[in-house]
Amino acid sequence: MKVVITGGQGFLGRRLADAILARGTLTGISGKAEPVDAIVLFDAVAPEQRPAGLDERVAIVSGDIADRDTVSALVDRDDLSLFHLASVVSGGGEKDFDLAMRVNLDGARHVLEAMRSGGGRRRLVFTSSIAVFGGPWLPASVGDDTKQLPQTTYGITKTIGELLVNDYSRKGFLDGRSARLPTVIIRPGKPNAAASGFSSGVFREPLNGIDYVLPVGLDTVMPVLGYRAVVDGMIALHELSGQALGPDRAVGLPALTVTVGDMVDALHRVAGRRRLGAIAVEPDPFIEAICRGWPADSHFQRALELGLPREDSLDTIVAYYIDDYLG
Repeated sequence: MKVVITGGQGFLGRRLADAILARGTLTGISGKAEPVDAIVLFDAVAPEQRPAGLDERVAIVSGDIADRDTVSALVDRDDLSLFHLASVVSGGGEKDFDLAMRVNLDGARHVLEAMRSGGGRRRLVFTSSIAVFGGPWLPASVGDDTKQLPQTTYGITKTIGELLVNDYSRKGFLDGRSARLPTVIIRPGKPNAAASGFSSGVFREPLNGIDYVLPVGLDTVMPVLGYRAVVDGMIALHELSGQALGPDRAVGLPALTVTVGDMVDALHRVAGRRRLGAIAVEPDPFIEAICRGWPADSHFQRALELGLPREDSLDTIVAYYIDDYLG
């Protein structure tokens, strides 16, 4: 079978590809485990050099997710699954409404329409976000049973994507499911435009010996999940049957609810004798305004009943980030 990963050159896309390559099989249109003989990493820009560690099964394709013909060309086999990760992130979406609509909304429609042509058995995993929740009636804890009232353009596009996946699955056009992600930590490399970027920067920069300025207070509360569990959760969600998911195909992945102060404490506990960059707090009103619209806690009993993975502590996440990226 073939696997397409949109946003495939991003951090999660690459880690997902590596995990699928190591696994070797996924549940295919037969309903049984089938060997993965091709993976396409699709993204807006191709790397200058082919990344190390990718074997001959992997092709790198660049193009515009908002171009219908480009997306249709990716879906060229019946025995195919697609993980749709490509997206304009939260802060970027607030600053450029038209770009967010074009990439997040039009791009998702093109993916769904391309997958629709396969007779209904192709599996699609759409990455959504806890940003689908918000508004003045936001409860203390959000979950799959919470009314969605997003307060960002990014969250609006993810809500629409979830509903479209539900309806395309209901109509029998495809076998879809949406992984609703909390804030994902710890992202390596350069900061991105996500409003939640500080939740990785507060670990990443100090661990690299770089001073870091937090744009939010230490009492800021948020649900988070480490990248290993996110990748494992997306694959586990892919492997579930449509019957197990029922009519609501969106599942919130199990998260840890922590404060930014908890993040700083975990960093110091796990870093050991590493020389850390200093951390200062200088609130940014733009970032804080977005954060105030986010859920402060989440519940996820349905995800646990479906067998999706959960991490036990921030310390675990910091420790494997050091192992994976800092040696």
